[in-house]
Amino acid sequence: MDKWLVAVWMLSNCKNGVSSYELASTIGVTQKSAWFMLHRIRLAMRSGSVEKMGRSGGPVEADETFVGGNAAKMHKSRRAKMQTIASDTYGMSRHAIGKTIVMGMLDRDMRQVRAMVIPDVKRATLQDQMLNHVTGGVTVYTDDATGYRYALSEGFAHEVINHAEEYVRGQVHTQGIENFWSLLKRGLRGTYVAVEPFHLERYLDEQVFRYNNRGSKEYPISDFARFTMAMSKIAGKRLTYAEVTGKVGETIN
Repeated sequence: MDKWLVAVWMLSNCKNGVSSYELASTIGVTQKSAWFMLHRIRLAMRSGSVEKMGRSGGPVEADETFVGGNAAKMHKSRRAKMQTIASDTYGMSRHAIGKTIVMGMLDRDMRQVRAMVIPDVKRATLQDQMLNHVTGGVTVYTDDATGYRYALSEGFAHEVINHAEEYVRGQVHTQGIENFWSLLKRGLRGTYVAVEPFHLERYLDEQVFRYNNRGSKEYPISDFARFTMAMSKIAGKRLTYAEVTGKVGETIN
């Protein structure tokens, strides 16, 4: 327990995350054990809430980002291969070369964010995620991506900000969710360096947990309170080494 409690504390309160090498050195275990421990804690941090965003009536921001290597730094043959895959899979080659697509939604009133890996940015995919996670009828702010234009044409009050012309128009902007993307990528690039797409969902759970429990000037959340929240989520969740390495499907008991 003296090792597990320290690991939960570090992952809950280190703003940019904690690498398996750092954790291994701190608590005196191997890097392999520390890596497995971190993945199990990330699973525990997953909220699994069934309540929809925007239920308070406030606006919701929606956006997507691409997570992965820099195509300009890839070998020519690998870049060509990734470009072909991106073109066939996503229908948009320039932005998706060798990258994983992540969609996020931010409830401004509740100051809560959700993020998930999606297979593409097609209208049907975006629409399914919005219907599953956002209360119908609320105002949704997005950029001018074509997929959102059709995905939100019915059931939502949709307002668009065209980033080619402006970034903020009154209350219409996506700066909140873009701030979350900045925090996410800072941790991925600076702390974790290389994250496989297979594991990205768990790193999203980690960042979402810290963001949603960061507190504010009016309602601060202490490090101990954040640690307690993480500990309260552990019961009933189990992840084996075979599951985390992709040998069998992930299960939660």
